[in-house]
Amino acid sequence: MPTIIQKDNALLREKAAEVPDGQLTSPRIAKIIKELKVALSSQEDGVAIAAPQIGESVRIFVVSEKVFELSDKVEDRRKQQKKASQRAFKYLIFINPTITKLSRQKKLMEEGCLSVRWLYGKVKRSTKVSIRAYDEQGKPFERGASGLLAQVFQHETDHLDGVLFIDKAVDLHEMNPQEIDL
Repeated sequence: MPTIIQKDNALLREKAAEVPDGQLTSPRIAKIIKELKVALSSQEDGVAIAAPQIGESVRIFVVSEKVFELSDKVEDRRKQQKKASQRAFKYLIFINPTITKLSRQKKLMEEGCLSVRWLYGKVKRSTKVSIRAYDEQGKPFERGASGLLAQVFQHETDHLDGVLFIDKAVDLHEMNPQEIDL
């Protein structure tokens, strides 16, 4: 199983490289996507993961469709994740994602990260986002999002730019897995 690297690893601070057009559906990219899915599925509290988090400095992230079943409120989400982890979910794949639109309306949203274990804090994020990317078949697409999914798009795009949520967060605090009901 791929290892999820942690905040002290210098690779997390690098700007990830674009996947060249001719390699969007290559065996190497397919392998990275598969490893992202495996790493994410191993984390009960995870909803998304970016390639740099498994040591691959390329612009790819994966979102579990369980994100659609979770509340925007962290307190509610913790309970929902325990139930959701019992099921298998599909994944949304984003290769070379670019945020094309951010709403002016922003709000402080609580975040954690699989590469910054067990720290949580609040980050000011746009409440709505539009993103353009390529899917697993190398086809371009655009997607809008609000709430938790908009937050995820911004968080994962930050990873691809070498930014961790703790760089932007206020009210950082530590919670161990027992406090989160995992």
